[in-house]
Amino acid sequence: MDDPSGIKSAPPMGLFSLTAIALNGIIGAGIFVLPATVANFLGPASHWAYVVAWLAATLVGLCFAELGSMFESTGGPYVYAKKAFGDFVGFEVGWMFLLARLTAVAAISSAFTAYLGYIWPAASSGPWRIVAITLVILALAVPNFLGVRYGAWVVNLLTVGKLLPLLLFIFVGLFFVDGRSYSFSVLPSAGSLGKASLVLFFAFGGFEFASVPSEEVVNSRRNTPISILAAITFTAALYILIQIVTLGTLPELATSATPLASAARRFLGPLGGSLLTVGAILSTTGTNSAQVLVGPRILYALAKGGKLPRILARLHPRYRTPHVSIVLFSLCAWGFAAYSNFVQLAALNVLARLPYYISTCLAVPVLRHTMPQSKTRRKFTVRGGLLVPVLASLACVWMLTGSSLRQAIVAGMALLLGAVVYLGYSKPSMAASPPGSGLNGGSMTGGGLARRLTN
Repeated sequence: MDDPSGIKSAPPMGLFSLTAIALNGIIGAGIFVLPATVANFLGPASHWAYVVAWLAATLVGLCFAELGSMFESTGGPYVYAKKAFGDFVGFEVGWMFLLARLTAVAAISSAFTAYLGYIWPAASSGPWRIVAITLVILALAVPNFLGVRYGAWVVNLLTVGKLLPLLLFIFVGLFFVDGRSYSFSVLPSAGSLGKASLVLFFAFGGFEFASVPSEEVVNSRRNTPISILAAITFTAALYILIQIVTLGTLPELATSATPLASAARRFLGPLGGSLLTVGAILSTTGTNSAQVLVGPRILYALAKGGKLPRILARLHPRYRTPHVSIVLFSLCAWGFAAYSNFVQLAALNVLARLPYYISTCLAVPVLRHTMPQSKTRRKFTVRGGLLVPVLASLACVWMLTGSSLRQAIVAGMALLLGAVVYLGYSKPSMAASPPGSGLNGGSMTGGGLARRLTN
C-alpha cells in the first residue's frame, strides 16, 4: 500500500509482535536473581508470593486491557490520563512513563555489562563498559529508526532467544527437584508475603508496553487486550515454575548471587551455567529492545499533543518512524547508563511506574462515564463494575507504602520537574494530520491503517 506521498509504508505489528513486546517488557534481568530474594523472604513457601504478585498485576492489566480496546492513538497511559483527567495530569503520566523507560534502559544496560563481564571481563568496567553500552543501544536504535517492522523483528527474535534457555531450565530441572524443599500447604506470614510480593510486583511490570504503539498495530482494539493478558499469564506460569525448580534443586538458593546459573550447573553441568548466562544477556537485550521501541513513541505522543517541541513529532519521510524521538531517547538512555549506577536508576524506575498504573486504573470508571459511545466499539470490558479498578488502585497504593523516604523524594522531584516542563513548554495540540502523516504512513489510528492495508 502506498501513501499519498508515494512512500511505501511498512505493515504494522500483529498480535504475535505485540505480545512479544509485552513479554520483553516483563521478563528482563530480574528473573535471573529474584528467586534467591524471594526464597530469602519465604523459604519453602516462596511460590505464594508469585501468585499474589500475579493477581495484583492482573488487576492492573485488566484496566489497561479495557482502555486499550477503547483507543487507537499512540501513547498508552498518557492518552488515557489526558482523556480522563486533562492535559496536566496526562503530561505528568506521560513524563513519568518516559522517565521509567529511560531509567529502565539505562539500568538494564548496566546489568547487561555485568552479565557480559562473565564472558568478557573487560566489559564490566572502564572504557570497554562504555563501548559495550554504546554498541548495544546503537544496535537496538538503528532497526527502530528504519521502521517498526524491523524493531518488531528484533523484539521477536530476542523474545525467542531469552525464552529458550528458561524453558529448557524448567523442563529439565523439573526432573531433578526435591519435593521436600517446598510446600504448597504451608502459608507464609502476611508481613513476609507482603515484602516479597512488593518486589515481585515490579518484576511483572512492562505489560503496559503493548498499549503504547497502537497506531502501528493491526486491529489494536482487539489485539492490545489479548497481548497484555496473555503476557501476564504466561509470565506468571514461567516465574512460578522457575521458582519451584530453583528451590528444589539449589539448597543454598536464599544466599545465591546467581540462582539460575548455579541451579543449572547442578543438573546440566558447566554448560548449563554458561547457557543461563547467555540467556541473561539475551534477556537484558530483549527487554531493552522493547524499551527502545516504546519509549520514543511516548516522546512522539507528547510532542504531537503540543507538550514538547514539535520536532519530536516529526516522522521520517521514508521510514515513517519518529526518528528524532528515537535518536533523542537513545542518547538520553546512553547518558544515564554510562554515568549512573544501577541502584540509583532502579530506585527511580520503581517509583516512576506507580503514577501511571494508578491513573490508568482510575481512568477506567471515568472514561466509562464520559465516553459511553465507546462501549459499542470496545473489544474488551472488565466485568464487575468498579470492583476491578478499585482493587487495582488499592494494590498500587499498597505498593507505594512500601517505598522508602528517599525513593518518595526522588519521585516527587521528578513530578515537580515534569510540572516545570509542562508550564514552560505547552502549546496547543497539533492540528488534524493530513493523510499519510501517521506512524508508518497510515492514518493516525490503527483501525484506519489496518483498513487501508486491506484495500
